Amino acid sequence: MHRSRNDAPLPGAASGNEDESASELSILRDVLRLLPNGVTVQDEHGRVLLVNDAAALQLRIGADGIPEHEHRRETARQALDAGQALVVEESFVRDGGRQVFLTSHQPVRIAERNLLLSSSADITEQKAFEDQLFRSAYYDELTDLPNRRVIEHRVNKLLADADTSGFALAFLDVDNFKHINDYYGHAVGDALLVEMARRIGVNLRVSDMLSRISGDEFVLLLHPIQGQEEVAEFIRFMLERVKAPFFIDGSEVFVSISIGVSLYPEHGRSYDALRHNADIAMYRVKNAGKGKAAFFDDSMEREAQERVKVEQSLRLAILEKRFCCAFQPKVDIRTRDVMGIEALVRLRDDAGVIQAPGTFINLATELGLIDELTHLVLAEIVKSIDPINDAFGHDATISINVAAKQAGNAEFMRTFAQALERTGFPKRFMVEVTEDAFVTKTLFQDEILPILRKIGVGISIDDFGTGYSSLSALADITADEIKIDRSFITDIHKRPRSQGILRAIESLSEALGMTVVAEGLESHEELAYLQAATRIRYAQGYYFSKPVFLEDLKPATPLASESRASLASRPVQASRSGYSRAARYRR
Repeated sequence: MHRSRNDAPLPGAASGNEDESASELSILRDVLRLLPNGVTVQDEHGRVLLVNDAAALQLRIGADGIPEHEHRRETARQALDAGQALVVEESFVRDGGRQVFLTSHQPVRIAERNLLLSSSADITEQKAFEDQLFRSAYYDELTDLPNRRVIEHRVNKLLADADTSGFALAFLDVDNFKHINDYYGHAVGDALLVEMARRIGVNLRVSDMLSRISGDEFVLLLHPIQGQEEVAEFIRFMLERVKAPFFIDGSEVFVSISIGVSLYPEHGRSYDALRHNADIAMYRVKNAGKGKAAFFDDSMEREAQERVKVEQSLRLAILEKRFCCAFQPKVDIRTRDVMGIEALVRLRDDAGVIQAPGTFINLATELGLIDELTHLVLAEIVKSIDPINDAFGHDATISINVAAKQAGNAEFMRTFAQALERTGFPKRFMVEVTEDAFVTKTLFQDEILPILRKIGVGISIDDFGTGYSSLSALADITADEIKIDRSFITDIHKRPRSQGILRAIESLSEALGMTVVAEGLESHEELAYLQAATRIRYAQGYYFSKPVFLEDLKPATPLASESRASLASRPVQASRSGYSRAARYRR
């Protein structure tokens, strides 16, 4: 309670003032004692002269008035000597937990004494949240590895140091990781990435760094290095470790990684250049078969530039609809009747030259352009259905290839099925998918097959024998047709092991009601073996016809009976140009 100076003192006022001061002092002491922030007053020797309850608990002050923590005494002496205010973070361990305080130290002079007034606020929760934000910003949540920002910063620091010796930057990608996720589930896929990070990180030095930069991609910094040979040996052992099976959630998972490596300073003098060149080298490995490592060289850069040109050309070709279809018949090997045709997409480049699908299909899939390309093929078929019917007959099925990635995409398959239905003749179509599509057989068979079945579209398994399926898996697949890959058909008359596999596939397919088509038939000897030693009725290949364009087709005409007999009895030369016109076939 405050009074004006002009107020006259009342009798007994001195005694009242003393009582009031004592009461105010008691209140101030209680307020100081109960403050949530820790408050202390220390002398120049670090002894605590005044402390409230929060500070006493925080500092664990002994009977001699000396704080348990030496750093607090040392901070007090430094602040008093400097005569300047100081703000610091203080960390204390309490019962296995960590507490963090933000402490403000203020030198003051009271009663001719130099004292230090300190106030501490508990910021433990704030610091925990900051740590969480920091880890979210700079560390991968799944593997706890540094992320892209951290390794880029680390490399840039090395590049800025004039004394930096050589180092290696490796780009690592898990092969076929999508198949693993699809088959085993994302929980197993995540566990695999964690275990993969552990295996890759074995024997790394403190100066090395492993970073996860995206889903199944890692970047590895090896520093310092003596040369390429040292790096190659280290990576060779890493590849061997990864080849061992991973045992995850009761599953035995086999996986490989593809690695591209760039060296500083030979392959770049910036992080972006080194990372880019390691990426190029990794894709060289991917294209060459996966599961290995490659060091960057200048030829890879030229390949990458050519790839960019192809990519731009592909995008422009789709925009300008510069795609066309070639058709290859599926032929009854005993009657030479055409039972169906396969539509094969071709690209006309800027010079008007026809490009085979091997030059652009994989790239279109990678770039996410394959869906639009598939719809373009269907539109070309619909537009050309009259000459198709004239050349091959109204009853010939029309096969369209669908990539495994598309087959596993329910949204795309629904829209594609709607487009097939809108043609007005969906029952003419056969959708060809590779056996990889059936890795996700629950999705494909439970959700997508019923859509196609409802509108009468057939299903064909293309290139059987080259993917993940086995004969036992074939029994679980619902399809109308199975196309045996050409790798089993080539020189079949000379290969007893392939003959045995062929008979097994034939028997099981027959039991399941699937039509068998032999792909890649190119010689009379192969045809003669299929006719004599198997019950296979249909084949497709250059022996009968190379893929032909509509403008090269002539309407088929019925053959005279004697001509058919002559054709059936005469062996055809093993030539790719044999029977190149549909007019050679009966419908």
